[in-house]
Amino acid sequence: MNAPHPHISADRPVIRQLDEAAVNRIAAGEVVERPASAVKELVENALDAGARRIEVAYADGGKTLIRVTDDGCGMTAEDLPLALCRHATSKIDGSDLLAIRSFGFRGEALPSLGAVGRLTITSRVEGGAAARITVSGGRADGVRPAALGGGTVVELRDLFHATPARLKFLRGDRAEAQAIADVVRRLAMAAPYVGFTLRDETGGEGRVILRADAEQGELFGALQARLSRILGRAFAENSLPIDAERDGFRLTGYAALPTYSRGAAVEQFLFVNGRPVRDKLLIGALRAAYMDVLSRDRHPAAALFLTCDPQAVDVNVHPAKAEVRFREPGIARGLIVSALRHALAGAGHRASSTVAGAALGAMRPEAAGAPRVYQMDRPSAGALRSAWAFQAPQPAPQPPLAPELAEASARYEAAEPAPVALPLGAARAQLHENYIIAQTETGMVIVDQHAAHERLVYERLKAQMASNGIAAQALLIPEIVDLSQGDAARLLELAPDLARLGLVLEPFGGGAVAVRETPAILGAINAAALIRDLLDELADLGDSQRLQARIDAVLSRMACHGSVRSGRQMRPEEMNALLREMEATPLSGQCNHGRPTYVELKLADIERLFGRT
Repeated sequence: MNAPHPHISADRPVIRQLDEAAVNRIAAGEVVERPASAVKELVENALDAGARRIEVAYADGGKTLIRVTDDGCGMTAEDLPLALCRHATSKIDGSDLLAIRSFGFRGEALPSLGAVGRLTITSRVEGGAAARITVSGGRADGVRPAALGGGTVVELRDLFHATPARLKFLRGDRAEAQAIADVVRRLAMAAPYVGFTLRDETGGEGRVILRADAEQGELFGALQARLSRILGRAFAENSLPIDAERDGFRLTGYAALPTYSRGAAVEQFLFVNGRPVRDKLLIGALRAAYMDVLSRDRHPAAALFLTCDPQAVDVNVHPAKAEVRFREPGIARGLIVSALRHALAGAGHRASSTVAGAALGAMRPEAAGAPRVYQMDRPSAGALRSAWAFQAPQPAPQPPLAPELAEASARYEAAEPAPVALPLGAARAQLHENYIIAQTETGMVIVDQHAAHERLVYERLKAQMASNGIAAQALLIPEIVDLSQGDAARLLELAPDLARLGLVLEPFGGGAVAVRETPAILGAINAAALIRDLLDELADLGDSQRLQARIDAVLSRMACHGSVRSGRQMRPEEMNALLREMEATPLSGQCNHGRPTYVELKLADIERLFGRT
């Protein structure tokens, strides 16, 4: 006996035209997912209106109040009723949906908000009179006069009061407030010349959560100041400026050093034509750029802005416009990977300052009362020489040196001093047969000899492979891997790239592929498992670095076994040679797994440890 289908009734279904209120509520379900979505739509409208100052206020995580105030161009009394109609917008004329140069263009946000909450819009254009309109549950009142100096104030109260079932799916007030703050921070990064203020008015307190005044100066200076204010000074100090261009695409922004990595992808901010996006292609490109300098459980930090002709990207592929689709995705991805790798290589041996901060924090004792007060500051060099001369014991009379010893002593005294002026200074000691202590002009450097030499050997091996190519070994019997036709086609598109890495594939009819050759450096491998791993990565990120990562892993292991081991005593000339090679080798500030190879401690910080400041 066949069970009745749960979605088909016995009677013939009748097609009906939904009323305007129902249509708006359905649209609101796509556009307004939570209070943060409403804030995003309203702030983007303010930016499209040319606002220079934007203030966002909320209460109870945005559930009872969201208010966005801006000093943009404003709207007239005649514009207000039209702004609440679906698909009414001033951003586009509808003739070309690919030439979109604004945040909004669908005309859905305001009518959707008015359908699920109580919405009030007060606006005034320059030289005109202020006007106000109110809409609740999709029913709008008439336009009334109002008092406003200029710009627009949009106030949304009781979000989802018209659809109470949606309230049950919202998270707690604190989580929703955090989501609102995250949205405002992302939009503030993309507009450094606009001032932003975020307030929490829960309980009438009006507490300022974020304040970012409009920045001045050239683009990179303004962007760095804005990122420093939002992400913290540590990110600004440990990030590299990015500015690259290729085939009509331009990439700008800042990318952090590998040693400033995070345990989760919480500081990855990507923008396309100023629009914050969470796109798999771009995230995969960012991960691929850091693949060689970070372990798989660490995540890079970056704020990257990709700009291109609007015709080259489609922003109308996601209800919340959080994803985009490029006409030529390979160019966008390649630009990100090459620009970041070039910047990281240009940083040389540099490591993040947070490494030294963590080391000093581990050494600093806990405060045990009021700090000591010393009567003397650090004495001058002349005073030190005088004190040393006074305190030195009187030498006993010594017999004259033999002529050959006197000549050697003179050569030693006339030799050039150790290169303390160089970035990593001069080696002074080796501790525990693993750590090199070097003196610089402004402090000291502690080097992990094994980690540092491992990176140096690894870079040499990569350079040799890049110049000589990757040798492939032919299989006596080709391995046949059965796949779906779609997976086989997707994999064979990458066949030329995989062949350069030593993996040669050929179609074998239907959805099967034949593996003819594999990279010799990998030895005996399970070709079917490798193929499926490549496909999984293609489906997840749109591109695969799995084969390159496995080859790099082999080189990394070879470098590990071929580098200076922990426990080996090194002569002074060996230690100094290691320091000089680190200064000349890109990416030598971190080992193959992303850990720092050295820690630099400034003399002023060391003196603070001993209370000498």
